[in-house]
Amino acid sequence: MKTVYVGMTADIIHPGIVNIVHQASLFGEVLVGLLTDSAIAKYKRLPYLSYEQRKQVVESLRDVSRVVPQEEWSYIPNLKKYRPDIIIHGDDWKTGVLSKEREDVYRVMAELGGEVVEIPYTQGINSTAFNESLTSIGTTPDLRLKTLRRLIAAKPVVRIMEAHSGLSGLIIEHLEIPKEDGVHRFDGMWSSSLTDSASKGKPDIEAVDITTRLQDLTQILECTTKPIIYDGDTGGIPEHFVFTVRTLERNGISAVIIEDKRGLKKNSLFGTEVEQQLMPVEEFCEKIQAGKRAQVTREFMIIARLESLIAGKTTDDALERALAYVGAGADGIMIHSKESSGGDIREFCYRFRGEYKNIPLILVPTTYNQYTETELASWGANIIIYANHMLRASYPAMLAAAKTILEHERAKEADELCMPIKDILELIPGAK
Repeated sequence: MKTVYVGMTADIIHPGIVNIVHQASLFGEVLVGLLTDSAIAKYKRLPYLSYEQRKQVVESLRDVSRVVPQEEWSYIPNLKKYRPDIIIHGDDWKTGVLSKEREDVYRVMAELGGEVVEIPYTQGINSTAFNESLTSIGTTPDLRLKTLRRLIAAKPVVRIMEAHSGLSGLIIEHLEIPKEDGVHRFDGMWSSSLTDSASKGKPDIEAVDITTRLQDLTQILECTTKPIIYDGDTGGIPEHFVFTVRTLERNGISAVIIEDKRGLKKNSLFGTEVEQQLMPVEEFCEKIQAGKRAQVTREFMIIARLESLIAGKTTDDALERALAYVGAGADGIMIHSKESSGGDIREFCYRFRGEYKNIPLILVPTTYNQYTETELASWGANIIIYANHMLRASYPAMLAAAKTILEHERAKEADELCMPIKDILELIPGAK
């Protein structure tokens, strides 16, 4: 009996997929190549369901004989590995981003002596539209919380952008840039204590309490679905930190990052210009352990932020602290520096990766912004956080508009600095 290959993501099983599988079964035994999270994430948004969940659904389809992982977006590696007699695909791949893949499939199947069968596209069924509808419906705290760990496992670099309002969150939620190596998008959001404080006209000294910050964070949670990493500053005393962990976890936040400073917190970008006191290693380890004991789910992450380089200490000091924090249960390490060369960060990353191959490593390239994500990933970084750019970009734009109105004593000249009000209304779901 002939083997018939069908590749799919199967995040949503709709009549179009059922039809293709059934049509494939008429030619022989159906072998489904189920795309893994990593194969999908380069070109599309991470599926709502995990690979194992999707596999379980596909295996339950009556006409499916076997399910195997497709580790790449391209069909070619699996076609060469399993050498099917036939591959079946919907005829919607004749144009668009899959047209080049179609050419490659025809070439390889000809080399294998196999056949390509194209099934007419099921009219009225559109997976992309379904996904957009699901996004507009929203998500649950549980699903959002779990997504960050899945992204870390699926992508070489997880790209996180700062959000300080519902509007900035919507930009991060929907912005996509098609490029040759796939679709580039932000994978999640950073809830920054700096931008939260600055947007309220307050200094970044932990003056804004968690209750107030969560009120603003709720605005972002209500209109977005992507995972959120919370800037927990020092985390406070351990007895208070446990309640922070429980509150964040309950709201579907994926991770909290706490820094190993003590005393009145001053922003790290001041470096040694202000007094930066580091907490004793043992005390910070106790805080991490208290937080880990308090969390309910396995997916929530407590990430330790190293301030050694900010305080003028050595890379040796940072590495010693990192190893202790991982030993205490930290789910990841964030290394911070205000030096523009990035040399100290690169040295730390190489040395840390010599000790731990798989512990998530987070970088915030605010001062060493000349390096690309690919370069930072080559150092060992898993997550890149753009920590304050949305707020920094908004202030000059608002200042320019206000200044123009003052200068001309009317708003006409400011129009070219502003987007049409109709366009901004269309950004917001339910505004029409």
